[in-house]
Amino acid sequence: MFENIIRQEASSLLENDIRSSSLPGALLFYGPSSSGKLSCALECARVLSCTGEEKGAWQCTCPSCLRHKALVHQNTILAGPRDCTLEIASCLSVFLSAHKKSAPYERSARYLFLRSVRKLTMRFNPVVLQDDDKLSKIAPIIASIDEYMETIDFPHELPDAETLEKTCGEIQKLCRKLESDFLPDAIPIKHIRAVSAWAHIKSSEGKKTIVLENAERMNESARNALLKILEEPPEDAVFILTTEKRSSVMPTILSRVRPYRFRERTKAEQLEVVRRIFHDDAWNGTLGEYFETFLPVAPEKIRDCAASFFKSVASNAIPDCAKILKDCASFEVRLMFRIFLDGIARTQRPLVKSASGAESSAECMASLRECWLAVSVYNESPLAALENLTRTFFKINKTHDFVFKAAYE
Repeated sequence: MFENIIRQEASSLLENDIRSSSLPGALLFYGPSSSGKLSCALECARVLSCTGEEKGAWQCTCPSCLRHKALVHQNTILAGPRDCTLEIASCLSVFLSAHKKSAPYERSARYLFLRSVRKLTMRFNPVVLQDDDKLSKIAPIIASIDEYMETIDFPHELPDAETLEKTCGEIQKLCRKLESDFLPDAIPIKHIRAVSAWAHIKSSEGKKTIVLENAERMNESARNALLKILEEPPEDAVFILTTEKRSSVMPTILSRVRPYRFRERTKAEQLEVVRRIFHDDAWNGTLGEYFETFLPVAPEKIRDCAASFFKSVASNAIPDCAKILKDCASFEVRLMFRIFLDGIARTQRPLVKSASGAESSAECMASLRECWLAVSVYNESPLAALENLTRTFFKINKTHDFVFKAAYE
């Protein structure tokens, strides 16, 4: 069990709870980004549905485990916002490289790419979207992705390198559209209601697993609907919530889940992940930095735009938000917007050297958090969020006698 979860003690705790039949119906996996929470949740789903003789064995080839490993099992529903396109891009790079070189890990690289795509398409399960008014627009995209995936999925032989690259390029293009146009930035109440109704339908094979990723990103009505099902989960269903910060989850929900902590891996452990999964022996940064290399705009350029934004405000000039969006590819990957806000946070750090500057810095940081929530939870456009942030920063700077200029002195 959980052999694919690298350097996380939480997997051992989960294995013990499963073997002792003491796993509750609601779990919370919390810890930093790229710490293996989703992989562990999906592996947990496999183990709980396993029909093999040795329950949950990593090498099990029972029909249930094979479907779970391919992420096509009917007993698992995955919902919640996520930046999927970076993982798809990184896995695609490994896959195409392995195919061109006929590398010994080509089979595992193909498996890795297929799973990365399905981590996105699983979020558009018909069960979740049955009452969604966007279903008519989403269904054709999913169908096209599935058609392309069929041509490169096991047990088919792979085409020549040029054809494979073209096919995967089409899959990647469709995935970007699917994520940017239709993946909600917060879990809607209709999705919670849909999975709650589905969870109450008795399973004919193993346990049902509902994975809600970034579970803190839902409005009050959705949280209340989730709370109802967590109070008494169906006997043959398990809810797994994931979040980066345990404190961001509503206390009443926390009281109904068993928490499992995923720690920040050391740099050496992150390098091990990159080597084992992405077969990159030359990489010497963190796992997060590795994924950032696949962004459509380099992180350094995004941070430069952030510094320019703050400098304009400090000079009492209105930043050109439209140009920022153009230079940052409209923040089509939400991680890019987080990098941008982090760049502003870094730029204003020198303000803490004085009393008035420290006070304005604290207000700036609060405004940046509100800006991120506006985009990631309340689905405000990045342009509107930046315009609101500009007005807020002007107000803070004026209140504190235009102290922002101290960040450049």
